[in-house]
Amino acid sequence: MPIVRVAINIPVDTLFDYQTVDATPDDIGLRVSVPFGKKKVVGIIIAISDTTQIDTGKLKPVCSIYRETKPLPASLLELFRFCSEYYHHPLGMVILNSLPAAMRCNKAIQIKKPASNLSFELTPAGKQIDRSVIPARNRVARRLFSAFLESAALTETQIKQISPRANQWLPEWLHRGWIAAKQAPADTSATVTGSIPILTAEQAAAVNAITAGLQQFNIWLLHGITGSGKTEVYLRSIEPVLAQGKQTLVLIPEINLTPQLEKIFRSRFAATPIVSLHSGLNDSERLSGWTQAQSGAAKIILGTRLAVFTPLPDLGLIIVDEEQDSSFKQQDGLRYSARDMAIFRARQHAVTVILGSATPSLESYYNALNGRYHTLRLQSRAVRNAGLPSIHLIDTRIHKMQDGLTEPLINAIGRCLIEKNQSLVFINRRGYAPVLLCKSCGWSAACQRCSSRLVVHLRDKQLSCHHCGHQESFPRACPHCGNQDLAPFGQGTQRVEDALTSNFPAARILRIDRDSTRRKNAWHDMLQAIHGHQIDILIGTQLLSKGHDFPNLALVGIVSADNSLYSTDFRASERLFTQLMQVAGRAGRAQIAGTVLIQTEFPNHPLYQALQHHDYDGLAQILLSERKAAGFPPYVFQALLRGEAHDLNPVLNFLHQAIKLAKPPEAVELFDPVPAQMHRLKGLERAQLLIQSTSRKQLQAFLTEWCAQIHALTNHKVRWTLDVDPLEF
Repeated sequence: MPIVRVAINIPVDTLFDYQTVDATPDDIGLRVSVPFGKKKVVGIIIAISDTTQIDTGKLKPVCSIYRETKPLPASLLELFRFCSEYYHHPLGMVILNSLPAAMRCNKAIQIKKPASNLSFELTPAGKQIDRSVIPARNRVARRLFSAFLESAALTETQIKQISPRANQWLPEWLHRGWIAAKQAPADTSATVTGSIPILTAEQAAAVNAITAGLQQFNIWLLHGITGSGKTEVYLRSIEPVLAQGKQTLVLIPEINLTPQLEKIFRSRFAATPIVSLHSGLNDSERLSGWTQAQSGAAKIILGTRLAVFTPLPDLGLIIVDEEQDSSFKQQDGLRYSARDMAIFRARQHAVTVILGSATPSLESYYNALNGRYHTLRLQSRAVRNAGLPSIHLIDTRIHKMQDGLTEPLINAIGRCLIEKNQSLVFINRRGYAPVLLCKSCGWSAACQRCSSRLVVHLRDKQLSCHHCGHQESFPRACPHCGNQDLAPFGQGTQRVEDALTSNFPAARILRIDRDSTRRKNAWHDMLQAIHGHQIDILIGTQLLSKGHDFPNLALVGIVSADNSLYSTDFRASERLFTQLMQVAGRAGRAQIAGTVLIQTEFPNHPLYQALQHHDYDGLAQILLSERKAAGFPPYVFQALLRGEAHDLNPVLNFLHQAIKLAKPPEAVELFDPVPAQMHRLKGLERAQLLIQSTSRKQLQAFLTEWCAQIHALTNHKVRWTLDVDPLEF
């Protein structure tokens, strides 16, 4: 009796053996229902064997094998194994959590059959039939026949639009010879529709270089300034892939970018099956898109980071847009990098991967300098006569702020309104103010579950923690001294909105942050209002910082940018520069000249000076030299062992125990355990220890052995995770 080895979604890195009577090698990669303890669970068949190390008398039988979908291909299972080994995460959890939610349920799934490629038309005999031969009581049949008389041919979709029951007449009419079925015209998935812009010389050179090597593994770093037309390079690179009948995977960092990009792709490739995969879809929509991709029917797959694990039988190209974005790194559970998995997958299938960005991550930039990646530059804007915005610094030591805004910024917004152009005020903090303060005793409202302050949401009369979601009612008086004069301190999007409303009462102002976009379709409606010039002033967080094209936007004002300069995170300067460069790039993308005003106390800071001159390379060289001197990535490879519990002492004890077990080689260095920067989060105390090495290979070998030893530690009070290539400390 065959033995199947099954991966199950549990935090144990092992496969489980079961007996079955009907499994064949073709079943590897299928879902399977198996008994586990006192319940039945779903798993994935990883291997089939005639032997097992378990006593066959103790083996349980498989309950059922689900064959309604194709099995996961061998190449995808190999990707899962690599991901499991590299990030030291159980294989079953890696595989099962990559599947649509409907496939993680322990039951057969219902897959909607796609519409056939058939159309129907009246035969010469059918055209001679008088409509009166169809009884008057059969109203649907009469409407259908009338539709055939009026149209040359009808597709199944058009027939269903007449009535959901209309297609029940087709078999009888086919048998009588009244109608005939024919195959629809040949696949036109590579057909390009809509207006196609003329490429600039730089775009043409990039497209030629990429398309010349599509049949082999290449990593292209498409380094283009904001507005340089990177999306057009993507579209032109996809054309030959579609012409060969192959699929393209396009990864984007934010769900909010999906509708805009999807609209662009659908308008360019109107005849091409396109699916989107992201967390905004319901379970049935996600399953439908996933199965279309798995069958090869969908030729363009747009998705956020989890889409990198979608089965694609005809993969021909991978594109990672805004490759520097930290959203591509999962921050809980399996802490994988979708960008790095995309590169591994491209190598697997011997296809090209394009990493696009106006501000590449320093790791990618470093790889390009070393020749591991090929670099393509787009240094001018794609729209004729559109130039980069002029960037000016407002010294807040000279120009005092009122409600977070200086007089020069307010005056610039006023001029923009007179000229009937749009302006954007960028502040990366939602809510009214980040702190509620008692001026008498110095008390501030703190979250009881996190080591952070509660943010003031004045309109809701609530204090909210943006880390754990905890909310409290607005206090009437200070709980320490009873003082009723509690004041919000600092600025958030809501406070800036109130200040602008006070200064410009006639202006049409729109605030865009996570609070204002919660309602379904809110983001879509906002984009329509912006493009329809129904908005004069935008106030936004990082939701507006990248990927959006606002032709009428002439002014960008940046508020409270200095906060990131005080961070202890060595990546803070890189992130701040990327964010400011991206948001500055929203201005002046069409015929309207763009201006950016940044309020700062440090106008002579090298970061702001590089930003003023649009000099990414200059700042990147400075940051790389600092990282090299300090021994930070990309010159070393890192991992973080994190622990959390209800008390800090058990966590620190656990980490010290882990250090005692470690026997690192000379090239691997372990640092002492320390509390995390935010030591309490969601009611749990957190600590961590850093492991780093100049050799990725030696680091991985050490982590593999060390993880097995840590698993043997029996400390049920502490929950621990290993984060390889961490971005957050």
